[in-house]
This record gives sequence, structure tokens and C-alpha cells, in this order.
Amino acid sequence: MKLVIADKSIEFDHDGFMLDPSLWSDEVALVIAKEDGIEEMSEEHWKVVRFIRHYWLEHDMAPAVRLVCQELGVGVRQLYKLFTLGPARGACRVAGLSKPDGCV
Repeated sequence: MKLVIADKSIEFDHDGFMLDPSLWSDEVALVIAKEDGIEEMSEEHWKVVRFIRHYWLEHDMAPAVRLVCQELGVGVRQLYKLFTLGPARGACRVAGLSKPDGCV
């Protein structure tokens, strides 16, 4: 799949994850979120996305679900309410990460 957002050509793998996470932006996140059924990104959505993105930039890997919950004070059920496709498929996709190897 390929999208053009703000004059950037963004390619995705067969699972819908960005091939080049460096092209991520808030605009890209909004488009991906809408594709995943999130009509409007709340502050809570952005808090999760920004934490995952920041962690990935520092550690070159997605954080474990447990770490996201601990650091943000969010329960697993709440993550699934925010990202109905789950933390890995939903939150990591919106955060512009490549497909995670394990959990989130």
C-alpha cells in the first residue's frame, strides 16, 4: 500500500506498517488512525502514540504493553478501547513504527 501525504510518498508493508518510519508525522498518524476506525484522536490517544514513538526512537524497538501501561497509568483494557486493533497493530501503526517483533 502507498499513500501520499503532504507531498510525501509513504509505503506500507503487507500488514499495513510503515516501511520508512522516518516519514511519520502527526498528519500521517491521523490518516492511519482513520483507516483503523479512530475517527478522532483524543489527548489520550496522542499520549500513547507519543510515548511509543519516543521509546522507539530511543531504543529502536517498540515498548512492551506492560511498560506502556505502567509509564502512562493506562490499563490494558483502556489501550484496547483506544486502539481496537490492539497495542501492536493499532497503536504502533498509528505511531508509524515498523511491524513489532513481539508484543507491542
